Amino acid sequence: MNIPSKYDPASVEDKWYSYWMENGFFRSTPDQREPYCIVIPPPNVTGVLHMGHMLNNTLQDVLIRRARMQGKNALWVPGTDHASIATEARVVSKLAAEGIKKSDLSREAFVKHAWDWTHKHGGIILEQLKKLGASCDWDRTCFTMDEALSESVIKVFVDLFNKGLIYRGVRMVNWDPQALTAVSDEEVNHKEVASKLYYLRYQVEGEEEFITIATTRPETILGDTAVCVHPEDERFSKFHGKKVLVPLVNRSVPIIVDEYVDREFGTGALKITPAHDINDYELGLKHNLESIDIFNDDGTLNEAARVLVGEDRFKARKLIVPMLEEAGNLVKTEDYMNKVGFSERTDAVIEPKLSLQWFLRMKDLGAPALEHVMNDDVQLQPAKFKNTYRHWMENVKDWCISRQLWWGHRIPAYFYGEGPMDYVVAESMEEALELARERSGNSQLKTEDLHQDEDVLDTWFSSWLWPISVFDGIRHPDNEDINYYYPTNDLVTAPEILFFWVARMIIAGYEYRNEKPFDSVYLTGIVRDHKRRKMSKSLGNSPDPIELMKKYSADGVRVGMLFCSPAGNDLLFDESLTEQGRNFSNKIWNAFRLVKGWEVDPGLEQPAHSAEAVQWFETQMNRAFIKVEDQFLKYRVSDALMIIYKLFWDEFSSWYLETVKPAYQKPIDRASYEATLGFIDGLMHMLHPFMPFITEEIWQLIMERKPAESLMVSLMPTPESYDKKLRRHFEEIKEVITSIRFIRNEKNIAQKEVLKLMVRSSKDSKYRKYLEPVIIKLANLSDVALITEEPEGAVSFIVKNVEYFVPVGSMVDAGEELKKLEEELAYTQGFLLSVQKKMSNERFVQNAPAQVVEKEQQKMSDAEGKIAVLEAQIEKLKGQV
Repeated sequence: MNIPSKYDPASVEDKWYSYWMENGFFRSTPDQREPYCIVIPPPNVTGVLHMGHMLNNTLQDVLIRRARMQGKNALWVPGTDHASIATEARVVSKLAAEGIKKSDLSREAFVKHAWDWTHKHGGIILEQLKKLGASCDWDRTCFTMDEALSESVIKVFVDLFNKGLIYRGVRMVNWDPQALTAVSDEEVNHKEVASKLYYLRYQVEGEEEFITIATTRPETILGDTAVCVHPEDERFSKFHGKKVLVPLVNRSVPIIVDEYVDREFGTGALKITPAHDINDYELGLKHNLESIDIFNDDGTLNEAARVLVGEDRFKARKLIVPMLEEAGNLVKTEDYMNKVGFSERTDAVIEPKLSLQWFLRMKDLGAPALEHVMNDDVQLQPAKFKNTYRHWMENVKDWCISRQLWWGHRIPAYFYGEGPMDYVVAESMEEALELARERSGNSQLKTEDLHQDEDVLDTWFSSWLWPISVFDGIRHPDNEDINYYYPTNDLVTAPEILFFWVARMIIAGYEYRNEKPFDSVYLTGIVRDHKRRKMSKSLGNSPDPIELMKKYSADGVRVGMLFCSPAGNDLLFDESLTEQGRNFSNKIWNAFRLVKGWEVDPGLEQPAHSAEAVQWFETQMNRAFIKVEDQFLKYRVSDALMIIYKLFWDEFSSWYLETVKPAYQKPIDRASYEATLGFIDGLMHMLHPFMPFITEEIWQLIMERKPAESLMVSLMPTPESYDKKLRRHFEEIKEVITSIRFIRNEKNIAQKEVLKLMVRSSKDSKYRKYLEPVIIKLANLSDVALITEEPEGAVSFIVKNVEYFVPVGSMVDAGEELKKLEEELAYTQGFLLSVQKKMSNERFVQNAPAQVVEKEQQKMSDAEGKIAVLEAQIEKLKGQV
């Protein structure tokens, strides 16, 4: 086979992805095997790949490829989310650029534009995921507005309404004046903002006295309907039962008393604006206050404000301050830091607003979802998120599920009269008509008499059904797919949507399947730059993933992302890590080329050093397999990769290949060659979930393969027990070889110059004679002699209390040797002291695992033996200085 001198990732990636697709290796249908299933967190249909997607989907692909190689029937379901707010905003913007206003279009015409946009842009992100190597079953691609998924959403709405869990009412909601829709509490980001605190005085009606309040929003005084003080605050007791005049509009409003007031904040008196503050709204209900809504939906002031009508709320704030000052109502202003809510979708400042919306009762519905996470039926990885989850679930509020948009699942409520309760909820117009006739008692009603609710459902109301609806488990709850794949195995997602999505999927799972939707939730960190800032287009700190893959290869970027992504902790992305990933690919390629370039002599006997190296590396591989398995069980995917990385880079390339490598232009024996190719095969299996492209390329080049053979569907080797003693002994001789190489460098002795080694050991400190051929090969020695007396003119070192001497004749400087030994003695004494301190700690000895205590005892024994040897050598050298 012709193996190119340089690895070309671009051609390799396209070649093997096409091969995998053509052979249907990503496809899955129910069979007798154990299923392993992941459903993708559906990215927004408007989206393009960003660094968060890269991390999330790399982790999913690692898990799915590994399961597939373990012989499981692995299915990764892909899809996209219709993203009501984001998509509608994009379509409105596109139409505006064409001179078309949304308000000039009918609903049907606008929705057609939205579908056109979706068909044009909807597949981009999924095509980009293919470049990453995502092994999704693309034949199962779902979209939350697909017919089956849409019908499922409507069916669930009707069911929950009929159970009395969905209701319609006027409530205080989070209003997004830019998107012109309500958003849920979870879609509001609170940020610290530098504001002003305005102290305003309200005249007591019929008196010359004033009450001063403090507010960050002076424009909202135009909607004030009371001033509130604490009943026990003596400063205001004389005003109880009186009224004040609202500045500028002179509205007479009552002074009310309530223990809600914090006497220490501001002046101790609060302005109450029930229409524009959630706490004021609650006080308004309690004290039966009038509610005056002074804002239009777009955040401008309406006629009810009476002043500054038509002005934007922020401009109105600037304009009202000098007006208040001129009227004698502004006492003072102070700088003030306060938390302000911003829309998660548009970043517009949220306006608390009274609005008629649809809500889902969450308290009872969510109870099983709390119980089953707390008892670990559903495991959060890492577990630290359980407390956050519990806090949210124990304080869950009713979910505002309606959105004032046109793109999305239209609420299946049909109005047949003018009264607030003159509506029915049904899955179709035909069913609605039948219900409306029955409820109204009017059998003459026609479909033209019914009007469907204009609002659509919150996008999360469709994606909370995702693990069920992708298998059509709502419409057909006993179908083959849902019975086989549900519950799924792992969900990989970000902590910031733990409540938006994860908690709600668990709620839906128990409501509609009486079963969890997944076994485990792997919560990734947020991708940040080196300054710990979240990566975003606006900051210009987020590289283009496609360009990164062109530069460093898909495998290189996957490895780079995983090198800096511990579960649940933020990922500090550094482009040098993707470069390190690319360099690793080159290292693998060059090592493979080196081996395939060796000439094999079938008649050659296997050298002793190669035989020992083969046994040792087999031990290393089995140990690595076991450790990797353990890391996967703990969801430490990055740590699993690092074990394999070090195994290949440090052990295989640096030690094993150096040991078995034949002399220049000499052949290698067949046994060592075949063992080496076997190790490469095993390493490619271990690496494939992380680096699918280069591993497939090399695996195909190891030997001739049959058509439709692939590494990705070949079974992962199962770990066997390994020889711990051999591994420990080999570590000792690695230290011996490293020490000899250090002496060569220190004394400027060329590597090609053959040296002699002398060894002095005792019953308590044994020299590993059987590994001597490896020392001779890698240290380039003529021979090794066992001695009892310390030789003259030799540089010495100690490994595990065995003394080694390298004769260098006149190059030995006794004074220099003495200094080196004394430094080593001081270090070893310090090390011994630290171990003794640990071992004298009764709590450590009693609570630490037995093997840990045993290891510390061994360290202490080794250090004591080494100190004795060093002291003897120092004593002898002192006589020569």
